[in-house]
Amino acid sequence: MALVTVDELLWKAEKEGYAVGAFNANNMEIVQAIMEAAEQENSPVIMQASQGAIKYAGLEFITAMVKLAAQSVDVPIALHLDHGTDFNQVVRCIRSGFTSVMYDGSALSLEENIAVTKKVLDIARPIDVSVEAEIGKIGGTEDDVSVSEKEAMYTDPEEAKYFVESTGVKSLAIAIGTAHGQYKGEPKLDFERLAKIKSLIKIPIVLHGSSGVPDEAIKKAISLGVRKVNIDTNIREAFVWAMRRELEANPSEIDPRKILGPARQAAVDIIRSKIRLFGSSGKA
Repeated sequence: MALVTVDELLWKAEKEGYAVGAFNANNMEIVQAIMEAAEQENSPVIMQASQGAIKYAGLEFITAMVKLAAQSVDVPIALHLDHGTDFNQVVRCIRSGFTSVMYDGSALSLEENIAVTKKVLDIARPIDVSVEAEIGKIGGTEDDVSVSEKEAMYTDPEEAKYFVESTGVKSLAIAIGTAHGQYKGEPKLDFERLAKIKSLIKIPIVLHGSSGVPDEAIKKAISLGVRKVNIDTNIREAFVWAMRRELEANPSEIDPRKILGPARQAAVDIIRSKIRLFGSSGKA
C-alpha cells in the first residue's frame, strides 16, 4: 500500500490506547527487517531516517527503499525524518516524499523553536505531511545530534502547553529521562511529569531514546499517553552482534549475504518483540 502519514497512525493509536514503533532505517537490510516484522505482526510501523542515515545512504535511496517496502505489504507504513535540525533538510525530505518530518528545535529558545516549527507546518500541512516537534532536550548522541548530561533538560509541562497552543503541532517529543544511545545504568522516567504534560496538551506524545528502557516502564509510559516510541540502538545492537557471531564462526566467509542475512533476521526478531510490547500487533 502507499505510504501513510504519522498523524494517521498516531491518532488511531490514541483512540485505542497503544503506541506505534518508529524504527530507524539505516540500510537496505534494516528496511527489509522493519517491513517483514510489521507484516508478520500485522502492525503499522514508522520507518524513520536520521540526518546521519540520509548522509550515509542518500536521500533518494532511503526514500525509494521505503516506498518500495510500503508497496510490498498490506500494513500501513509511514516515512519519517528523525531529528531534523536544519530547516532546509526538512524541506528536502518533504520534497523527496517523506510523509512525516520532525523539526527538532530543542536547542533554540522557546520562541525561536515555535517560530521555525510554524514555518515547517506552513509548508507541510497543505500537502498532508505530518510534523513532530520537540521541547526539552533529550540527552545522549544520535548521529549528528548530541546533548550532554549537563545540557539535557526535562520538558516543562506549562511550556509544552504553550508550545502546542502556539503552533498547533499534532505530536510532541518530550524529555522525561530517556537518552539516545546505550545507557550506562537503568533509566528512571519521570511518569508524574509525563502525566501532567498529557493532561495539558491532549495530543500524541513521542518517546525518544527508548532502547534500553525496561519493558514495564515502556508499558507505563504508553498507559500515560505515549503513542510513538523510537527504537534505534536496540536494532543496531542486534544487527551488529549477529554479524560478529557469523564472522567469528566463519572467519573466512567473504559472501556479504551470508553475514548480513542473519543480521537482518536478528533485526526482525527484536522489532517484532518491540511491536508486541507497544501493543500494535494486529492493529494494521
